[in-house]
Order: sequence, then structure tokens, then C-alpha cells
Amino acid sequence: MGLMGDKARLLETDRFVHAPDDGRESELQMDAMEVVEAAEASDAVTESGHRRAAEAGDTAAMSALGAMLLRRGDLDGAESHLRSAAAAGDRAAANNLGVLLHQRGYGDEAAGWWRIAAVAGSAAAAHALGRHYRERGDEPAAEYWLRQSAESGHCLGAYALADLLEHRGDIGAERWFRTAAERGHREAAYRLARLIEDGRDAERRAVPAYGELTQQEEAEQWYRQAAARGHRRAALQLGALLEDRGDVQEAGRWYLSAAKDGEARAACALGFLLRDAGDEESAAEWWRRAAQDGDGNAANALGALHADRGELQTAERWYRVALDAGDVNGAYNIGLLCAEQGREGRGEQWYRRAAYAGHREAANALAILLLQRGDASGAEPWFSKAAEAGSVDAAFNLGILFTGRGAERTAHTWYERAAAAGHTEAALQVAIVQLRDGELQDAERNLRCAAGGGSAEAAFRLADLLDRRAVAAGEGAADGERTADDESVQWYERAARQGHRRAQVRVGMFAAARGDAGEAANWYRAAAEAGSRNGAFNLGLLLAREGSLPEAALWWQRAAETGHGRAALRLALLAARRGALAEAQSWCARAVELGPPEVAERAARLRTALQEELSA
Repeated sequence: MGLMGDKARLLETDRFVHAPDDGRESELQMDAMEVVEAAEASDAVTESGHRRAAEAGDTAAMSALGAMLLRRGDLDGAESHLRSAAAAGDRAAANNLGVLLHQRGYGDEAAGWWRIAAVAGSAAAAHALGRHYRERGDEPAAEYWLRQSAESGHCLGAYALADLLEHRGDIGAERWFRTAAERGHREAAYRLARLIEDGRDAERRAVPAYGELTQQEEAEQWYRQAAARGHRRAALQLGALLEDRGDVQEAGRWYLSAAKDGEARAACALGFLLRDAGDEESAAEWWRRAAQDGDGNAANALGALHADRGELQTAERWYRVALDAGDVNGAYNIGLLCAEQGREGRGEQWYRRAAYAGHREAANALAILLLQRGDASGAEPWFSKAAEAGSVDAAFNLGILFTGRGAERTAHTWYERAAAAGHTEAALQVAIVQLRDGELQDAERNLRCAAGGGSAEAAFRLADLLDRRAVAAGEGAADGERTADDESVQWYERAARQGHRRAQVRVGMFAAARGDAGEAANWYRAAAEAGSRNGAFNLGLLLAREGSLPEAALWWQRAAETGHGRAALRLALLAARRGALAEAQSWCARAVELGPPEVAERAARLRTALQEELSA
């Protein structure tokens, strides 16, 4: 039984070429250096002017000088100027003094100055005070001050308020994320996009009005805004969205941007893009980078790449890296690797490790091993665990298990569950029961599902069902009148092309009825060589009509030896005509034994005549 895994979904993209690194540090051009020097000179002049004004008692100058020193990291130099300005009622100084004190670890005193500044109308101070209260677990106070900041138009306050509201599950979070995003906050833009994409925006109409963006289009817009500002997770999500839409070239560019910024998942996704484009070497390089940064999926991909090349030791090493990164798929893949090498004992321990960690396909694989060993009672709970976790294969396997026990009702329940999830063989098993019970409409639905999934048996049974329905309705056409537009013919031909022997015989009969002996012979021969006794018998009839009796006899003999009564009777008649009466009697006895009744009756009469001839 084939065990399915996740598929990578990436298409063609160009190889990404990296610029060579000669090890030299970047150098500023002379004009850029001059600009920096000019700016520094200007700051020095400004600071000198502020100092003179501050020494003369200018409050605004004290505040500005303190802010300059604070930005520079000169806390000692900044504090005295900020205290003087704050004491004189300068709210910017009060806010900055709070920042300075917070940096020094004096949180309560910092909050006191922030409160003074916030009451005086400082949105930045209200934001800082709200953050202070949230860090201490006082969410009501935090919300009050963050809302004051947000409503005053402070971007960081709007983001912090949205973050608090989302944490509490409040639908009002979207409004404030949007406010912050519109003011250029990249994390707010990213989180707004996630909210929209996840459909958690309760106020959003399901169907956009004319000119409005759809949910996916708006999410993409905000991802683009955040990604353009260097948000690597937004670039990753934007790449995934574009990839799902089929725009893999642009998706690759955003994955590359995020990967270069250190986003391991983007490097992994980029690897899949390159792999599907046929560039395995570049794919391996990006997977290696991602795996070294702790991405288990990339390590598994590397393992699979080496396994496909037959480099099993290297594959196992990367699977272990994936497992060490916390990806339980690594254990499952090592189990598969052991199974391929015939090391079922070692494979079982890895399947168990993954299964105990909740890996549903590992649980299914473990159950299969136990069942093959004859331990059905040990297999059942693992099949059940896998099926309950969503493994369609496990649900189907439970159906097989209970069928073997004769518990058809329970088996049918599991087959139905697997069929509902699209399992082809399960849909066929459900349809067989429904056909038996006369539930033809439901049977047709499941047969179509199974046939569409590639089941030749389902295609044949569907064609037969359509045929019987047409006959019952008085609409059935003779074999010679069948056309390519007949749906049942299409299903018969589909099953025949898939190697279904009965379908091949049926399609051969259609061809023979319309006079195409060559095509009929091809289909009969294909069925006969695959073991169909009806195919062998019909091929013999065609050859006999064309005068090739020796070859016809060979095919009739093959059919008769596998239980075809009419073929045995034909061989008896051939033997009688050439005077081989004892051989003819032997084939007559075989035809009587095999039937059907009308054949047995004719064979018995012929045998009696042969006995009279022999005794005369």
C-alpha cells in the first residue's frame, strides 16, 4: 500500500544567482561621507545653541538638549536637563524623562512622569504608560491609556491597542490594526492581513460591493505593504498567496527576499520552487540553509532528495536533523527508509515514535506492519487512532480489517467514511454494497467518484449500471449501434485502457458487432493474455471465422483449461471432425462438467454419439 505524503506545489522559476563576495567591507563614496560629516557638524552647532539657551533658563532648549543626549545614549547628561524641563511643565521632557528612567530600571517613577505627560496631552506618553500597565498585568488601565494614545493619532498606540484587543479576542482589534497600518506600521499591516485572510473580520461583508476588494485581494494588499517595508513573514505569506494563485515567478522573488532576511520557511518554500523547476542543486542549497536555521520541513525535503538519489545514509542524517528540529515527520521518514531497506524491525520503532507523537500516517503504517505480522488485535487501535486523526487510508484499512472478520456493517461504516473523504477504493466498496441492496442512485454517485479517481473496476461497473438502466427504460442500443458518444461505451473503454479484462472483452464485442474485426481481435487478445477465458474464447471465434482454426484451437484450449464450457465443446467438435474420437469424448466430458446447462446438454448428446461410433 502506498503511503501518501505532503506535496510541494511550486512551479518554474529562474535560478537565483548570488553576487560574489570578495570579503571587502563596503566603502562610502566621498560625497556620502561629506553629507554625514555635514550632518554631524550641524548637530554639533544645534547642540551648542541648545546648551547656551538651556543655561539661560530656556525650558524648550532644556527639553530639546535632553532629547538629543538621550538619543545619543548619554543618560547622565540628559537626565538633569529633562528633569528641569519637566519640572517647568514641558510634556515632551516629562515623556522623555519617563523613557530614560525606564531604561535605568525605575519603572514606577517612569510611569509617574508618563502620566504627567499623558494628562497634558502627550500621545507618546499615553502609549508608553499603556505598555507599562500591560507589562504589569493591569489590562483595564493599559486599555484606557492605549486608547487615549490611539485616538490621538499615535501609530504605536493604535498598534499596541490592537494587539491587546486581539489578545482578548475583541473584534475591535481589526480597526486599530488598520489605523496603524495606514500610518505605515509594517507589523500592523502584516497582522491585519492575517486577520482578513483568516476571515476573523466580523464586520466585513461576505460579498464586496462594487469597487471593493475581495478578502484575498485586501489581504494581499496589506502583505505587500508590510513586505515592501522589509517584513519577512509578510514576504513569506505574500509568496505563498501568489504561489497558490499560480504566479510562481513573483512568489519566488518574495520568497527570496524573505529568505535573504533569514526567514527559514521562505528558504524552504524557495527550495520547493526550484526543485519543481528542475534545479535540484539550488533547491538543495536553500533547503540546507533553512535546515541549518531549524526548519524541519527543509531537512525532510533534503532527506527525500538524497533518498531519491539512493544516498540513504545522507537521507537518514537529514531526517534525524528534522526530528531534532521537532518535526515528527523525520521519524516517520526514517521508518519508511528502514522499510525500503528491509529493516522492518528498526522501521517499527521509528513508526512507533512518530505515532506516539500523533503522526497519523505513521500510526497507519505501524498498524499495517502489525497486521502483516498477524497481530490484528494490535493493529486495530492504531488504525483507529490514525483514522480518527483524519487518515483516509487508515479508515479504508479498518474497512478491510472488519470485512475479514465478517463484520460487514462496521466495515461499511469505515468504507463510507473513507469514501466521503475521496478514497477511490472505499467508494467502490460502498458502491458494491449499494448495488447489492438496490440503492442504484447512491451506487452511481460512488461509482462515478471511484471511476473518476482511477478505479478500472468502478468504471466497468458504472458502464454496466448505465447499460442496465438503459435496457430497463427501453432505450438500450444493440452492440453494433453503439457510438463514441454513448456514456457507457466511454466508461467501458476507459476501464479497458486501464487493463480491465471484462471491459476489454466488452469493447471487443462492440468492435466485432460493427464489423471491425481487427480492433475486436486486439481487445480480445489483450484480455486473453491477461487471463480472461471469455477473451480467449471470443478470440478463437474470430480466428475460426477467418479460417485460422489451428490458432483458434489454441485459444479455445486455453479458455477450456480455465473453465470455459463452450470452448471445451468447440474443441470436442474440432476433434470429432478430424476423427480424434477419444479426444473429442474427453472434451465433451469437460464441457458437461463446466456447463452452462445448454452447453452441457449438447456435449452430452455429442458424447453419446461418439460412444456409439466407437462401439460400432
